[in-house]
Amino acid sequence: MPEGPSIVILKELVKPFENKKVIAVTGNSKEDIQRIADQKIIGFKSWGKHFLICFHGFSVRIHFLLFGSYRINEEKDASPRLRLTFRKGFISFYACSLKIIDTPLDEIYDWDADIMADEWNAKAARKKLMASPEMLACDALLNQNIFSGSGNIIKNEVLYRTKIHPLSIIKCIPSRKLSELIREVRNYSFDFLHWKKEYTLKKHWLAHTKKKCLRCNLPIIKEHLGKTRRRTFYCQNCQQLYDKC
Repeated sequence: MPEGPSIVILKELVKPFENKKVIAVTGNSKEDIQRIADQKIIGFKSWGKHFLICFHGFSVRIHFLLFGSYRINEEKDASPRLRLTFRKGFISFYACSLKIIDTPLDEIYDWDADIMADEWNAKAARKKLMASPEMLACDALLNQNIFSGSGNIIKNEVLYRTKIHPLSIIKCIPSRKLSELIREVRNYSFDFLHWKKEYTLKKHWLAHTKKKCLRCNLPIIKEHLGKTRRRTFYCQNCQQLYDKC
């Protein structure tokens, strides 16, 4: 599943289609995608893992789920959920969730929750965390209302960076460590973006999918933790468990 930084890259790649008219629309979506035909794209936005194509009066939301993908000016041996054709080029989206939104996006999205956005608000994130004191750290970092765009890679790497055990309870994490956690979600996301553009992201993983802790030279534990039961990689020696307070 693409995480926030990957959606930012997509937004940059499709920039040449901004202010261009869609001359043809195809795809197997059940949404009324033909209303897009002959419409001009007025902008592209992202909110966490949501990719948003903006037209006058409505927007199209793309969520790539677990196996979604896209191609720009390139064919793929699969039926697209949506293909937008322009006078020069096309964009295709595959195996994704698509929804047409008529409500103004500012009424739907909390932009300051987006970990990649200029509007990101760390104080607001902290307030949301404190409103759910019993939440586990591994669940908090996947909560899109708090850290929009954070996914499993970011979760595992940030918890390892900050030496916080994934089963730590939010209310038990010391204030200083909680501030560090919030700060590193943002920091790591931009590192992720930089490495992704370099095609070196996997080379920089410290915990995600790893077998041995680089700090302790002990085995990395792999478990499916939290409400989401997502794969979690951590070191039980150097990542402190904060579960009593």
